[in-house]
Amino acid sequence: MSDIRHNWTKEEILEIYNRPLIDLIYEAAKVHREHNDPKEVQVSTLLSIKTGGCPEDCSYCPQAARYHTDIEKNDLMTVEQVRSAAQDAKDRGSSRLCMGAAWRNVKDNDEFDQVLDMVKTVYDMDMEVCCTLGMVTENQAKRLAAAGLYAYNHNIDSSEEYYKEVISTRGYGDRLETLSNVRKAKLTVCSGGIIGMGESAEDRCGMLLTLSCLNPHPESVPINGLVPVAGTPMGEQEIVSIWDMVRMIAVTRIVLPDTTVRLSAGRTQMTDEGQALCFLAGAGSIFAGDKLLTTPNPEFNKDMALFSALGLTPKAPYKKGDKPQIDEAAYKARPENAEKIKWSRPGHTIEKNVAASKKAKTPNA
Repeated sequence: MSDIRHNWTKEEILEIYNRPLIDLIYEAAKVHREHNDPKEVQVSTLLSIKTGGCPEDCSYCPQAARYHTDIEKNDLMTVEQVRSAAQDAKDRGSSRLCMGAAWRNVKDNDEFDQVLDMVKTVYDMDMEVCCTLGMVTENQAKRLAAAGLYAYNHNIDSSEEYYKEVISTRGYGDRLETLSNVRKAKLTVCSGGIIGMGESAEDRCGMLLTLSCLNPHPESVPINGLVPVAGTPMGEQEIVSIWDMVRMIAVTRIVLPDTTVRLSAGRTQMTDEGQALCFLAGAGSIFAGDKLLTTPNPEFNKDMALFSALGLTPKAPYKKGDKPQIDEAAYKARPENAEKIKWSRPGHTIEKNVAASKKAKTPNA
């Protein structure tokens, strides 16, 4: 069985990345079968519980307030709206609900208390619960864990070097600190990135190097293909090829053998055959539903038809017997004094982000 390593070098990962694709897929498929059930796929639904108005300047994101996109802003959903969405997701076969809010970071306020109630509500429905809410402190992560949260998503997006070409309003170190806080709260970690943003193969391998150095490795690594959205700085970026997606899935599988590799954004741009290659190369999870926060995603029935053709089955929740225990007193205990949070603001200039923010909104933007 392949060893779990935390001492990979970028050169080693690049060597794997540059192997002939047919050999790479074969090797990744072997590793996948050694560490996972290749016929099981974990199905998640991603729900945007608060959409738009984000103060960050991520080049890829249509939810950034500074860019002129057609994204409709929505305030924080109610607990009952989330309950209804979770039930619909469960009825369709999802074992996990991931709730995303367009926030820079979590604040200890009424809205966070409402999110904690959402977490507890979905937990009570016997679904795994994941959140992606921006940067969190250790105490905030512990309150989420006490409410029944299973996983926290916080993507590192790319290599540390290329990250500076994408985002100027927060630092790479803040991403890693948040992941550390999540781990201290004994939550499972979900962290990956995006390919197709103009990064190099070295950057893709650099991202995997960072994730491989985390001990333990993230339990889940989403690999997203950029979905270019008009009005964002990356709105005219060329769509990443299926071969690059398969290659990235395969390398991730080899470098992180026990991790669930999630085939995430960009699936609407793939054929069924392309997705089949991703599953063969080690993908063990997808997001189901017609939207991923704000970008299109294949319809659920189409996914189930593909599963049937490939002989795949949805994975049950808490398959490892690791359902969290609720501590109601702990998750409802808001700190009397707000924590002094020192998240960074690098403040360097990314010309394409500045240019996009200055563009007037057009009817077709």
